[in-house]
Amino acid sequence: MTKSFSPFLPMEYSNEVAAAKARNAPIVALESTIITHGMPYPGNLEMARSVEAIIREEGAVPATIAVIDGVLHIGLDDAKLEALSRTSGAMKLSRADLAFAIAERRTGATTVAATMIAASRAGIRVFATGGIGGVHRKAEETFDISADLEELARTGVIVVCAGAKAILDIPKTLEVLETRGVPVVTYDSDKFPAFWSRDSGLKSPLMLNSPAAIANFQTMRDQLGVDGGMLVANPVPEKNEIAREEMEIYITRALENAIRDEISGKAVTPYLLDSIFRMTDGRSLETNIALVENNARLAAEIAVALA
Repeated sequence: MTKSFSPFLPMEYSNEVAAAKARNAPIVALESTIITHGMPYPGNLEMARSVEAIIREEGAVPATIAVIDGVLHIGLDDAKLEALSRTSGAMKLSRADLAFAIAERRTGATTVAATMIAASRAGIRVFATGGIGGVHRKAEETFDISADLEELARTGVIVVCAGAKAILDIPKTLEVLETRGVPVVTYDSDKFPAFWSRDSGLKSPLMLNSPAAIANFQTMRDQLGVDGGMLVANPVPEKNEIAREEMEIYITRALENAIRDEISGKAVTPYLLDSIFRMTDGRSLETNIALVENNARLAAEIAVALA
C-alpha cells in the first residue's frame, strides 16, 4: 500500500493504483456498497472480481473504494476485497458520514456520492456503478432525495451507470439533474434507461455513441471551466433486461411492503432491492450483475479515451 501525501487524511492507494497514478494510466473508480449491501458472500466477491477483471481487460486499472478501520482505501488488493466481501455491519457511507467513519476509525462502504468524493480527491475522473440514487417516489411527502444528485452537480467525475434506479421517480430525478446543470448522456440510445430496463419511457437529454465522443465532451467542459460531474447512462444489454412493464409490477408491490413495514431512510433502497430479488426469483440480481459489468467496460473505455 502507498500512503497518501496528506498528513491529515488517512488514505492509502493499493499498489496497482499507485503504479497507475505514477505512469498516468487510466483508472476507473468503483463503489463498495454493492459488495457489502448488494448481495451475499460469495456472490458479491465473484461479482467484484469480475468487474475489476473487465476494467483491466479494457486497458484501465480498477480502484474499488472503501473505508476500512478508518482508512480511506483507493483500490483494494484481493485479500482486502475478500475481507470486505465477508464483512457484516459495514456502514453505508455518503457525503454526510464519510468523514465520520474515517474520524471514528469505522469500516464503511461508499455509495455513489462518497465514491465520487474519494475519486475526485485521488485524481480519478471516471467511476462505474450500477444505478444512481435520485428522487424517491412520493418525495413531495417524504423529502427523500439522494445525495447522489447534489454530488453530481458539484464533483467533477464522470459517472457511468444504467440510469437511475427504477424504484425512483425518474422524471423528477431528471428534472433535478437538469436544474443543477448536470449533463445526462445516454450511450448509443436516445432513450433514458431505467436500471433493469433499457427504456424508462423518457427521452434522453443527450446522446453520444462512442467513448471517444464522451471523452471529448468532457474535455470541452474542462476547457470552458464548467465544474461538476457528468452522468453517462448505459442501457443494460438487451439479452439481460427485464421489461419496464414487468418491473413496474414488482416495484409497486415492493413499495407497498416498505410502507407496511415502516421502512425509511437509507434502509429503503436495500429493502426494495431485496424484495424485488425475491419476487423475480433472482432475475433482478442477474440483470444487476450484467449491467454493472457492462458499465465497467464502458467506463474503462472512456478512461482510456481521456488518457
